[in-house]
Amino acid sequence: MKLTFEEVKRDLDALNTGYKTADVDKLIKKYVKNRADVSLLRPYVFTCAQLHRIYFFVSLKQLKDVELRMKFIDENLLFRDWWHTDQLIKFVSDLDFNLALKYAKGYISSSDPFIQRWGYVLFISKLGRGRALDLLPLMQNSDNYYLQMAEAWLITELAIFQPEEVFVWLKECNLRYNITGKAVQKICDSFRISDEWKERFKVLRPLLKTK
Repeated sequence: MKLTFEEVKRDLDALNTGYKTADVDKLIKKYVKNRADVSLLRPYVFTCAQLHRIYFFVSLKQLKDVELRMKFIDENLLFRDWWHTDQLIKFVSDLDFNLALKYAKGYISSSDPFIQRWGYVLFISKLGRGRALDLLPLMQNSDNYYLQMAEAWLITELAIFQPEEVFVWLKECNLRYNITGKAVQKICDSFRISDEWKERFKVLRPLLKTK
């Protein structure tokens, strides 16, 4: 069953409680159960966040192979709606790390900051655990706020499992403080990093501010 934009829009408008995420997810569940083809929604995904969510979730939930899921995402880098993009991480968390890294290197070279952002948030899952030495060299300076936050977020996730490696890297890296400062703040806010390590990271702030 190939759904049109008009049909999906009618289904959305028929939700009695509006376009709430929980209601949209029930609609997604129904579409997946019916094996709906939502490919015709692609040109409309930026018209509202709900269509973005439906297009990606209905498609990805019907793909059982993680490499096919990654291939679908790679062919649909429609990431201006960054909030829903974060929720795609779970669909590819079982991907082979080296394959994911190959994709990510292409994404962070993009001129689109939202595609660059995906190259980092892709690893904020078990996919990035224990991979600090592979992922930290990918960090780059940027004036884009969402990209800065993505890098700081990933640095924090890596610090949860490899605080020593991240600490040493932060001392020596050439990233500007608008990224490293955010990373230290996120580290200090994390419930999964010990107070001892938080204090050590705080001490880095004066050094990082001089870069």
